[in-house]
Amino acid sequence: MATIDVPTPVPSPAADADSLRNAVQGWGTDEKALVEILGRRTAAQRAEIRRAYASLYKESLLTRLHGELSGHFQKAMVLLATDPAERDAKLAREALGRRGDDRDAWVLIEAACAAAPDHLVAVRRAYRSLHGSSLEEDVAACSAFQEPLRKLLVSLVRSYRCAEESVDMDVAKLEAAQLAEAIRRKKQPHAGEVVRIVSTRSKPQLAATFRCYKEQHGSDIEEYSSSQFARMLKIAVWCLTSPEKHFAEVIRYSILGLGTDEDALTRAIVSRADIDMKKIKQEYRVRFKTTVTDDVVGDTSGYYMDILLALVGKE
Repeated sequence: MATIDVPTPVPSPAADADSLRNAVQGWGTDEKALVEILGRRTAAQRAEIRRAYASLYKESLLTRLHGELSGHFQKAMVLLATDPAERDAKLAREALGRRGDDRDAWVLIEAACAAAPDHLVAVRRAYRSLHGSSLEEDVAACSAFQEPLRKLLVSLVRSYRCAEESVDMDVAKLEAAQLAEAIRRKKQPHAGEVVRIVSTRSKPQLAATFRCYKEQHGSDIEEYSSSQFARMLKIAVWCLTSPEKHFAEVIRYSILGLGTDEDALTRAIVSRADIDMKKIKQEYRVRFKTTVTDDVVGDTSGYYMDILLALVGKE
């Protein structure tokens, strides 16, 4: 359900690298060419372009983009050109250095829950390579996040979920009851059962468990409390079972109010364009009665707007 509009035929990585080199050489930068090339290639194709550029010109494409561009357009293009696992590792590091509010927790939950299990393994590997420490240890040591949220975040970023599609309905019913009991015993579910279930089960198994919970108790598990822990548990549930709900909300949140949260807007669109932007656009239209395109046009401008619209695709 990606929205990347790849041209046919696709130029070779070497040809794209040459076009990018021409776009950043000389007195001015050809931003339109950068958007046309990087905004219309898949993650795998961008990786080949990075390698070809480094081989041909003995410099990093990311370093060149960072030096040639500025502002929100610069950040969007650099994130887009970065390997997805390395990108998430860098975003996680930035989040750990901030205040520990909901938006910082979103970044960690997205990396841990909104992609395939192998992606999280790659993120942890990239994080250690970039920063010389483990992601889970740095989350555990981050005083900006308070318990029990920190315990949940540590469990999520250290998890490895089975990719198995089969579901054990007996386990789903049992664990739905365990979740209900944990919630009943305390105003917010700090019990180990909640963290264990959410951080270890496969995505299909969790979807079945949450369905059983709703059938047994008449409400979704994320509706029981407004505490920060509960809000972040809701985000984890969404990222694990229907990430389009979370990312539609991130995009909407980023453009509401007097200012735009460009970091959140960029992260959501860049990270999901290769994955499920089509589903996000559908969810956005149903929930907010407008389109991602219209809201991006209304809240951004210039080449920054152009790259976001290229990634969002036609509506």
